[in-house]
Amino acid sequence: MDARTTTALLYLNGVNVSFDGFRALNNLSLTVEPGEMRAIIGPNGAGKTTMMDVVTGKTRPDNGDVFFEGSHDLSKLDETQIATLGIGRKFQKPTVFEMHTVEDNLLLALKNDRRPRATLRWHETADEMRRVDSILQTIRLNPLRSRAAGSLAHGQKQWLEIGMLLAQEPKLLLVDEPVAGMTDVETQQTAELLKEINRDKTVIVVEHDMTFVRELGVKVTCLHEGTAIAEGTIDQVSSNERVIEVYLGR
Repeated sequence: MDARTTTALLYLNGVNVSFDGFRALNNLSLTVEPGEMRAIIGPNGAGKTTMMDVVTGKTRPDNGDVFFEGSHDLSKLDETQIATLGIGRKFQKPTVFEMHTVEDNLLLALKNDRRPRATLRWHETADEMRRVDSILQTIRLNPLRSRAAGSLAHGQKQWLEIGMLLAQEPKLLLVDEPVAGMTDVETQQTAELLKEINRDKTVIVVEHDMTFVRELGVKVTCLHEGTAIAEGTIDQVSSNERVIEVYLGR
């Protein structure tokens, strides 16, 4: 498939990455369509983080094609340029401004307004507040908007960081293990949250929690040793003999 003619929002073909002789990605090919949510699973060391590093410009591939929207060659762009195109990433450990309120964290994250400001409340515009209000509703933190972010529960901090990502108006969200350390109730709520976000955004979720992946109800790709070994529904991938052997066990 030619990246210039594909309908995929994200197109990886034959991507290789090596570190000191270790092949982190091995001829990896992956396509994600606009509006899709894709779950990426696989054992530790399978290449999941390296794949996200390549997409966000943190790591340059040795070779292979990495295209966004068919025409943007991500392998030739830096992290800032890629973020500007509309690719946002949430890491596993939430990083919020703990001394600031929930609302102010979102204001600081808003697209086109990332300069540190001594006092936020005297600068926000009506449009900014509408955007913040909408995000607070989406991430279910509106009742806690005036709380210091540092006082939030672990799951709530994860939601706040997802909200900070949404404030940057990405077209594609890369979300790394969003339910790690969450309660069962928080895990269920996070699945609902990501489904809601997926109505307007394309989402890639890297996750180990298979119950959570099943709850998402989306196409699943399993990586092993830097390549995709299975792809399909959660039932199809879970019954794949190679996936059982290298990841799920019997």
